[in-house]
Formats: sequence, structure tokens, C-alpha cells
Amino acid sequence: MKRLSLLLILIFVAIQPIFGQKKYDIKTIAFYNLENLFDIVDDTLKLDESSPIMAIKENREAIYQLKLNNMAKVLSEIGLDEAKNSPVIIGVAEIENYTVLEDLVNTSFLKDKQYGIIHYDSPDLRGIDVGLLYQTNHFKPIYHETFELRLWDGNYRIYTRDQLLVSGYLGDELIHIIVNHWPSRLGGEAKSRSKREKAAYLNTQIIAKIKETDPNPKIILMGDLNDDPTNSSLKKILKTKGKKSDVEAGDIYNPMEDLFRRGQNTLAYRDNINLFDQIMFTSPLLTTTNDFSSYKMYKTAIFKPQYLTTQTGKYKGYPFRSWGNGGFTGGYSDHYPVYLYLIKEVF
Repeated sequence: MKRLSLLLILIFVAIQPIFGQKKYDIKTIAFYNLENLFDIVDDTLKLDESSPIMAIKENREAIYQLKLNNMAKVLSEIGLDEAKNSPVIIGVAEIENYTVLEDLVNTSFLKDKQYGIIHYDSPDLRGIDVGLLYQTNHFKPIYHETFELRLWDGNYRIYTRDQLLVSGYLGDELIHIIVNHWPSRLGGEAKSRSKREKAAYLNTQIIAKIKETDPNPKIILMGDLNDDPTNSSLKKILKTKGKKSDVEAGDIYNPMEDLFRRGQNTLAYRDNINLFDQIMFTSPLLTTTNDFSSYKMYKTAIFKPQYLTTQTGKYKGYPFRSWGNGGFTGGYSDHYPVYLYLIKEVF
């Protein structure tokens, strides 16, 4: 009992420099790969018939609703412990169209949050897109644009996901969000590396465009990058920094790098552990002095409650995915979501 009391005192003392008697506004920003969230309508202009749900012959509508509710349940719980609210901004990947996002935000889990939607149809042949959800009473978009990632294999155009930029006000502070879903590792990491390096380079071009009107911008980059935090696309192209002490003005700080070095992951494939889902940001959102007079990152983490992980069988310890063996498993996604808390002192 004495040891428990001493531990509680030490925890209280440890958080005093940050929280003390002060009050803070806490906002959660999240990203989630929704693992093939497709509707049940065949789009004749896309290869959506290859999506898992279109392969199901019976009860397709019921399964679609189960998939939506599973995704919505997860989103509704991210950051809830600290922020007492679901994320005010959510980047999503592997969604088919605006309709599935509209159905998602209208589920019972999310409807009362009043999420707005920003979505563009990408040139991806299967119709896989990225998108952004935002709580309309917390975030006010003022600009959004999509950027095509143009890749070629000889004379053959590779059609892949675009990159979404959304700029807007979180309270009275201008924030820029870039949502990504970079090319996969199909054919092997080395063979496909240049594609992701080009995706990273497109991010640098988007950042340069932002800086034309906002010289010292608060930018959050998020997405399923199909690369780990230490791969060349991040370290050599984006020049991300993994230690707070190394970050200089204008740099991108990647807190996921430390998580990766400590063995954390957002997916597993053939027993390889990867942290492809990442959320990082530019230096104005970083504080090393506990100065929270404007929004700063307080914590970045992977959201992985027990129910999101397969508990038994061959894939024990892997994310509990939605699709497998030609049907719906009752699960969620083959990726874990990632999130960060932005906090600001309330005066």
C-alpha cells in the first residue's frame, strides 16, 4: 500500500510541470487506413469489383453496415480518454468515394459529432482514395486541393492515389493537413522504393506551395506511407528528424521514429513488423519548453485496444482485419490507427 501511494505521488509530481493547476484545450488528430471501405455498387469506370465486399454474394448490404459500424466505433474512441471527444480531424485511406464517408459519419457512433467531409476522386484504377473528416464546430477549412502523383513504368502510366491538402483554422490557428497513401511494396521494398521517394518529393512540393503564403506553417503530414520511419523516403527526401533535440526551424519532426525503434508497429505482414501509418509535423507544432500558449504536440501514439488485435490462431497478435478467406471476418482493419494530441493552455 505504501509503495502504491508513493507511486501515485511520483506520477503526480511528474505531470505537474505540464498540467499543474492549468487548464488545457486538448484536440485529437488521427489517421486510419480503413481497409477497403467500398460500397456495394459496381462503378463501371473503376475496377471496384475486385474489392472484397463485391466478392461476397449474400447479405452484402448487412456486411457493409457492419463494416461501417466497426470503423465508426474505432474512430469514435480514439483520443477519448484525454480529449473527452473523438478526433476533431481524421485522415482516412482505402476508401472508395464520398458516399462511403457520408455513410460512415452518419452511423450512430459519429452522427452527433457533425463531421464534415473533404474528398476527391483519385486516378487510382481500383478507385482507392484518401479523404479528410473534421468536426465542423472545431475546424474551419478555408482551402483544399488534391495533387496527383504521376508515376511511369517506361511508357506506361502508373495510376495511384493522390495527396490531399486541407488548410483551415483550429480555433484561431491556421493548420495545414496533408493526407497520404503512398505506393505499395508490391514486387519488393527495393524495387518499389523510388515510387515512395517520389511520393515524398511531392510532399516537399506541397510544403513549398504552403510556404508561399504561410512562411512558418504548422503542417501535419499523415498517412499510410508503406515505408517505415527510417526509410529513405522519410530520412533522405523529407529529411525528417526523430529526436526533438535535432529539430531546427522548418524541420519535420517524426515522433513515430522513436516508437518504431522501440518495436511498436501499425501492421504485420508475413511476420514482418512495420510502422507504415505515421503522423508527423513541422517545427512550429513542437515545444521543448512546455510552452503551450498556442497549439503544440503533447503526445503521439498508436491506438490499439485489445479488440483491434487478433487474439488466437495463425495471425495472433496481428491487427484484426475485416476481410479474409473470401469473406467478412467481423474485424476492423489490417492497420492500427495513429493519433496525436494538440494541446493549448486556456487562459
